[in-house]
Amino acid sequence: MSALARLIATWFGCGYAPKAPGTAGSLAAIVIAWALHTYAAVPALAFAALAILLAIPGIWAAGVVAHELGREDPQIVVVDEVVGQWMTLAGATAFNWKSWLLAFVLFRLFDIWKPPPVRQLERLPGGLGIIADDAMAGVYGALVLFAAGWFNLY
Repeated sequence: MSALARLIATWFGCGYAPKAPGTAGSLAAIVIAWALHTYAAVPALAFAALAILLAIPGIWAAGVVAHELGREDPQIVVVDEVVGQWMTLAGATAFNWKSWLLAFVLFRLFDIWKPPPVRQLERLPGGLGIIADDAMAGVYGALVLFAAGWFNLY
């Protein structure tokens, strides 16, 4: 089970990127979402459902890996970035190169800035805290992305 937990938590190895593993996880999430939208016509709101579905095994996997490494939120755990990035994409009113880029930038901004209650959610125990803060950062990103689309900014 440890190997499966690492596979999920590192999002199939993205967490082992030598520099900025969180950014690598976010980019992987964008690439997968783009492929799902382009080739399977997955709509924006479906990314919220995918994020929630991924959060379930993600919480477990992040908790297992954090426990094994003896750290609260190890850098190699990037499944939380995937959950948050997909949550942000759920706010898109249209998909084009600008919306994909804006979704990426918004999520990374809120994930790094951690406005309330994002930072407070980090304090939840185990994998729940690892995933919850990024999910909330993704909600903030989705709201701003939706507003930008509403005002035809992309």
